[in-house]
Amino acid sequence: MQILHTIINFFFLGVIIVFPILLLRFLKKYKKNSYLFFPVSLFLLGVLIFIAVWWFHTSDMMLLEYYGYNIDGMSEPERYGNVVQENLENVRSIEMSIMGIGWPLKAIFGYIIFIPYLLIVFLGDKLITSKVHK
Repeated sequence: MQILHTIINFFFLGVIIVFPILLLRFLKKYKKNSYLFFPVSLFLLGVLIFIAVWWFHTSDMMLLEYYGYNIDGMSEPERYGNVVQENLENVRSIEMSIMGIGWPLKAIFGYIIFIPYLLIVFLGDKLITSKVHK
């Protein structure tokens, strides 16, 4: 279960990183205005990040349930009562990762962090194409 969780998380991260590059190539291939890149990528990247962060949170909750963690427990013995001793450290680390700010706010922060990445991809592509066409 943990391996599947990790594979899907890396898949989402890979899609978010590769998507702007593929979108820019698609726009160039069909000779569309490359300045459509920003509005389209901002919208679609926002949707992708929202889905990915939601999945990260939901999969962590599923893992906790799989390990026997009781999210509604009021004390430590109630929460960790069904967790096997060998999984206790893993459950505690997952529990710490879901504490703090909620997943919608994490999605907003992730979206804001990826905006400079879009700019880097766009300017890098412009730089590479200007060097190639010289």
